[in-house]
Formats: sequence, C-alpha cells, structure tokens
Amino acid sequence: MREQESRAPERAPGARLALLLRRWWEEAGSATGGARPTQQALAARLGIDQTTLSRYLNPKHPLNAPPRVVEALHAQLRAPAAELEPARALCRAALEESGRQRPAGGRTATGHVERPGATPGADDSTGTAPTGAGDAVRAGGNGGWGRSRSRRLLPVLPASAVVLSFVAGIAVHALVAPVRGVPADGVPGAFRVSESPYEWPLLRMKKEDQYTRARALQHLLNAHGYKVRTDGFFGAETRDAVMDFQRKHHLVSDGKAGRDTWPELVKTVGPGSSGYMVLAVQELLDNVGQGGTVVSGQYTAVTADDMRFFQRTHHLPVTGRADPDTWLALLVRQRPPAGAPAYQRSTGMPPSPSA
Repeated sequence: MREQESRAPERAPGARLALLLRRWWEEAGSATGGARPTQQALAARLGIDQTTLSRYLNPKHPLNAPPRVVEALHAQLRAPAAELEPARALCRAALEESGRQRPAGGRTATGHVERPGATPGADDSTGTAPTGAGDAVRAGGNGGWGRSRSRRLLPVLPASAVVLSFVAGIAVHALVAPVRGVPADGVPGAFRVSESPYEWPLLRMKKEDQYTRARALQHLLNAHGYKVRTDGFFGAETRDAVMDFQRKHHLVSDGKAGRDTWPELVKTVGPGSSGYMVLAVQELLDNVGQGGTVVSGQYTAVTADDMRFFQRTHHLPVTGRADPDTWLALLVRQRPPAGAPAYQRSTGMPPSPSA
C-alpha cells in the first residue's frame, strides 16, 4: 500500500487521500497487536453508513472525505501522528479540486445546488447573478426579458413582504413565549423559555457491564469523595454510594441514577479543570463517534476543541465547557462498544480507580 502511494504522485488528491485512509485501516491494530476494526464497526463509531466509508477508502472510486472524518479516522485507527497534517492537506486539495470540477446541475464543494445555464458567479442558492454582473449579461443578451420579468415581479413583492412579516412574527413569538406550566428554578410565575429535547438516562444495579455511562457515574461519585471502582459494572458498591449521595442531597434514596440524581452529580468544568469530573467528561466525549478524546483527567485545549465540535454538532451553545445541558447530551448520545472495551481486554478484570 505504501508503494502504491509513492508511485502515484499523478493521482488526484482524492484518490491519494483514499489510499492513505485505506492504509490506516489495513494497518490498524498491527502496532499494538489488537484486532483491526471491521468497516461496519468503524462506520458506526464515526456516525456514517458503511457504504460511504467504503467510498472514502476506495482509491478507484473515491468520495472526498470531509476534514472531520479524516481526523476521526486518524484517531480511531491510531494512525501515525506525523501523517495527520499531510492527510489534512490532501483533504483540502481534494475539496478544492471538486469545487473546480463541479458539474452543471450538481452540487458545489460547499453543498449549494448549481443549476444548468446559471450565470457564472451566480449565487448557487438562487441561480441569480450578483448585482452588476447579472445585469450586464442580461442587458447585452436579452435586456427586454430582464425588464419584463421585473415588471411581472412588482405586484408580487408587497404580498410576499406581508407573508414574510407574518411568518417572522410567529417565529419570534415561538422563541420568546414561555413554556407554560414549567416553573423556572421553582419560582412561582416564572417559566423557562426552552426545554432540552433529551431525558437523563436511568442507571440501576445490574450484573452486566453498562460501559461508558456507568464509568462516568463512578467517576462523578469519586469526584464527590466516594471510593468506587471505575469499571462500568453497577454493583452493590456503586449502588451504596449513590444511595448515600441521594440521602445527603435530600433525594429519594433508591440507589438509581436518574433525572433527579444526575443534575446534582454533574458540575460545569472547562479548560484548566482536572480530576474525576474531567475524567467523566472525557470518557463520554471519547464514545460519541466523533473520534478519540484523550482520557487524562486534565481539561486541555484539545478537550475543549472536541467539546466545541460536539456542541456544534448537537446544536448546543458552543462554549467548549461542559455545562449541565452538555452533560445531558453527552450521556444520551453514548454508543455501545463494537467489541470488548479496552479495559476488559487488557487484564480480563475491571481495573481499580485511578486518580
């Protein structure tokens, strides 16, 4: 595969990028002795379908992989660090080339539709040229058509303005109108103006490994002074810690982590934070399908960048910090592991908690 890359300087950037991505996939696991992930499992981690991933890895029929997917593949496949920047450069070149070669009636590199016969330099979303350029073309070729179309549009404009004003009024009202019946912070007569579309997950004692959500719960308990194993297994030790936490915070002491317990456990963390709370955030970020996040317990600039990407993707305020709404979205968006988690493969037994 490396020989094919070195012998193909004349290949298009998209094909060269596909060769590089395919080599990352084929060599994944060889350095560590682990198993290479299947394309199906890898596509699930990236949040794309398997057919699309196959096109990204096929130099004969490549599909230009976007920067996010290139970076996520690099992290998921643990490719050499020195190859990330060349892959980014190939990605940019492939996107630029696709923009130069966009077909009539197809989509441009930015995703806008270009209509057949549209004036060069036109706004792709409307098919009309910018002021000046379009007028010159029409005046030189078919000025009468341009004037007659303007006359036909004149009676329509006032009616369109009325409709747009009405729709805008409805939209503004929907944004500022309170959600009736939902008190804000328990203050009578006050209401929240928005509600999260998510619900806090319910975790309870089970024999099965509950993976990242349970590990995050155990990190959070440790952040509040408890000493529980961060192994993903919600056993008696974790249940007893949850019950004690609930008693201290005047909650129903049932040993289950649900909609009342999670908000008391999580705290806002961001750049400069460290410890168990950060470990929980990083565990969750590492398992949402956007590429690997280093789980170190230190909220670094890289962690903040990963957080901002997650927030943009899920329509949250892009702050780079983990506030309660972001915690909630992270917990809901967790993915099941494609195989046995690393902490199970390494020792065969759940590890003890680390600082």
